[in-house]
This record gives sequence, C-alpha cells and structure tokens, in this order.
Amino acid sequence: MNKHTRTPSRSGMTFVELLAVLVILGLVAGVLTVSFAGRFARGKQEIAKTQLSLLSQAVETYRIEHGDWPPVDQGLAVLTSPAATPTAPYFMKPNQIRDPWNQPYALIVPGPDGHPYEIVTYGSDTQPGGTGESADISSVSIGE
Repeated sequence: MNKHTRTPSRSGMTFVELLAVLVILGLVAGVLTVSFAGRFARGKQEIAKTQLSLLSQAVETYRIEHGDWPPVDQGLAVLTSPAATPTAPYFMKPNQIRDPWNQPYALIVPGPDGHPYEIVTYGSDTQPGGTGESADISSVSIGE
C-alpha cells in the first residue's frame, strides 16, 4: 500500500514578510524624497541664476535707452508695465522680475566693489545671508 501524502503548498505572504517589504519600500521612498528635494532646491538656484542674467541684460539695455540706471525707488518695476511698453527692448513681464521663491529681485545701485548695480535674490528664507537653498544669489557673483 502506497500512500501519497501531499504537503500543503504555501501561497501568499506571512505578516512578517509583508512587514519587511513595507519597511524596505518606506526606506526607498524616504531616500528618493530626500534626493529629489535636494535636486529641486538646486534647480531653483539654477533658475535664479538664469533669471539674473536675463535681468542684467534688461538693465543694461535700459541704461542704453535712458542714459542712466533704473531709479532705486522704482527698482526693476521700471522694466514692466505700465512704466515700460511691451515694445521696449528691455521690457519684462511682471512675473519675470520675481525669483523662484516668488519674491521680487532686489536692485541695488550702485553695486558692491565698484559695480554700477547689483541684482540679488535672498533665497528661500528671503533674508540676507544663508547657505544652501537660503543662500543669496547675486548678478555680481554669477557674472564673475
């Protein structure tokens, strides 16, 4: 007499296995979130540098057209409507004179170290100084 005993097949996952998978997925998600957050912050800084270059060109063009730098009391607003017409070679849209943190760029005339002007963003904290995403970005430093 030959008896065949069948071993029960195992289907599904145990609670411990499921818990292990969830912990691993959580760790991977945490690492990716930190990585993307850092890259997003650096991306905003690169956007600010590009915008500062464009604003510097507009300020230089304004000087050529008007014979003087934009008035400090008006700042970069002289590059937008209604102070400037859309046909002016230095015209900028109002959102183009705001940094990636949605703060207005500051125009300083005269600029530091003998520069005729400086355009600056104070970063995510909107305060002078700082490091990382809070660091100031200046048209003077990117032009060097």
